[in-house]
Amino acid sequence: MKELSMVEEGPGQDDRLPADTRLDHLERRVAEAQRKEAVRTGTAPASDANEQMGQKVLSLLIGGLLGGTLIGWLLDKLLGTWPTLFITLMVLGTASGFWSIIKLSNTKTKRDL
Repeated sequence: MKELSMVEEGPGQDDRLPADTRLDHLERRVAEAQRKEAVRTGTAPASDANEQMGQKVLSLLIGGLLGGTLIGWLLDKLLGTWPTLFITLMVLGTASGFWSIIKLSNTKTKRDL
């Protein structure tokens, strides 16, 4: 155990250790330094795949609801059919949002293949 810490902390190399062990330790130290630098500079990945999927689902649901509601309200104002198109398109927009979420959940990702 003492030999491993000398390789990680000391400037010299211990020739008694196999070369791949030293390289493994070096690669881990470089990866950790790169991760710390990315966090320090703000270039680290902002979110993971699950968070992105949640944001996509939320945007589909809200977009369908608000889009249908807005179009229904505008058409009702133009045609004077209040609240028929407003309610109809609000329900259809919500249903289309849910339908998009269902389609999204049934698609296979590269990870699933």
